[in-house]
Amino acid sequence: MPKKKMLIFHQVLATYRIDQFNLLNELFDLEVVYLYDSMQGLKINQKILEEQCNFRFSYFLRGIKYGDRVFRFGIYKKVRQAKPDIIMSYEYSLATQYLLLLRSLGLIHQQIGTMVDDSMDMCHNVQSKARELVRNRTVKRVDFLVVMSHEVARFYRYKFSLDEQQIIVSPIVQLTERLRKEPDRVEAYAQNHVEKHNLRGKKILLFVGRFVPAKALPLFLNNISSILQERVDTRLVLVGEGAEKEALNTIIKEKNIEDKVLFPGKYQAQELYGWYTSASGFVLPSLFEPFGAVVNEALIFGLPVLCSRLAGATCLINTENGLIFDPSDKEDTVQKLNSFMEKMKVVDDVSLTNKPPLIEDFRDDFRKEWKKLA
Repeated sequence: MPKKKMLIFHQVLATYRIDQFNLLNELFDLEVVYLYDSMQGLKINQKILEEQCNFRFSYFLRGIKYGDRVFRFGIYKKVRQAKPDIIMSYEYSLATQYLLLLRSLGLIHQQIGTMVDDSMDMCHNVQSKARELVRNRTVKRVDFLVVMSHEVARFYRYKFSLDEQQIIVSPIVQLTERLRKEPDRVEAYAQNHVEKHNLRGKKILLFVGRFVPAKALPLFLNNISSILQERVDTRLVLVGEGAEKEALNTIIKEKNIEDKVLFPGKYQAQELYGWYTSASGFVLPSLFEPFGAVVNEALIFGLPVLCSRLAGATCLINTENGLIFDPSDKEDTVQKLNSFMEKMKVVDDVSLTNKPPLIEDFRDDFRKEWKKLA
């Protein structure tokens, strides 16, 4: 029996989506159309990403852009040419609305679904009244939703009276073997990080991401400054870059913790994986975070995670691999970090063998969910 054809319109080719789309291509005859040719603000080797894709893909770059919204020309023509059985878009975007309009006019007749990256916090605290209105209208018109967690799935089921078959739970997770496939290179980078920054014998709390308001790094640093002042064996390593670095440096000087916080810069691929391998624990202190793919990456490299309760990635955290905290509550932040650090190990010999993944293989659950459409 031939596989159903699936056509996806998505924003951008991102490394954390590749494994999912490759697996989707095993279940469906998949083609993806990207509406941007690269991730804005990130310098990533696009060719390396493209070489990892086992599915057909193309880019639609002509169209109209308004703020952070974009409409690309050629969507209707592509649907007519590809003749898919299933069409999937993203969020409540202009592309999603256009596809639903085409169907309401009788110009296309396929199943239409959309991928919604909302965390539970975003479900309850919608960013604007306009988005809430568009969400409520769109959910009633699409045939299926793809969400990040079972908790979010329950929200949509009960709020909009959806059937279980209409909701696919598919968190943004990657394959352990792909990220850990070059252990010698990763360990070499990790060893270099340890020696260059004198990390051996210390507890290293790692953050990876952009220094932007949503990540709430200044708030987190202010809240934990007393812990950094008191603990001689602890370092906070902030891997990344962004506009809030100056604010972070101001706090560091005010609290006299210059020797406790490191800014090694921005890293990608194996060099970044070397940071996961050379740390003791990972933190995501975001006040706004649809998911948080870095949590999955940290767990793959055996790092326990202190995760903001506002991040969608809380669905990956259990009693064995981390703690969940409220980044807006100083008392809770300090209490949870102290508990978290008691279980963190000091950096010693760098070895992936000694840091097995702290997350289970997701493929069986993935196939079970997506077979709702197959």
